[in-house]
Amino acid sequence: MKRDLAIVAGSFDPMTLGHRDLIEAAAKRYGQVVVAVMVNDAKQTLFDIETRVRIAEATVAGLANVRVIADRGMLIDLFDRLGADAVCKGYRDETDLAYERVQDEWNRAHNPRFRTDLIPASGAHAHVSSTEVRQKLANGEAVNGLVAEGAIPLISDKK
Repeated sequence: MKRDLAIVAGSFDPMTLGHRDLIEAAAKRYGQVVVAVMVNDAKQTLFDIETRVRIAEATVAGLANVRVIADRGMLIDLFDRLGADAVCKGYRDETDLAYERVQDEWNRAHNPRFRTDLIPASGAHAHVSSTEVRQKLANGEAVNGLVAEGAIPLISDKK
C-alpha cells in the first residue's frame, strides 16, 4: 500500500544517480515525493541553490509523482508544512545507517510526528556520492555515469 507523501531532502551538491535511485525507490512506496533541495549554512556548496534545483529537476525528469522544491528552513518544519508521512533517507553502509538513526532520533525529539523511512542503497549507483562528483570536477574529469545525462550541461561549467 502506497502512503501519500514523502520528502527526500538533502543539499544535493550535486544530485547523483545514487540520489535518483533513492528517489525512485521512494516513488514506488509513496504516492507523491517532494525532493527538497535544502540550504545548510554550515556547508559551503559548489553549486548555488538555484543550480542545485535545476540539476535535481533534470535528474528526476520523467518521474511522474516527483517534484522538486528549494527550502531554507528546518526539515522538521518542512515535514509539517507539507503534511508529509515520512522523510526517505538512503544509506550505503553501517556508518551512514548509524548517522541517519541519530538524525532520526533528533528529529523525532523535536517533532513527535516525524518519521524516517530508511532505504538501503542498491544497484550500480549504490556508492556514488556528491563528494566523488565534486572531486572529479575539481580534477577536470568527466562525471558521466555518476550524474544524470540531462544534468551534465548544468554541471559541466564547474569543470
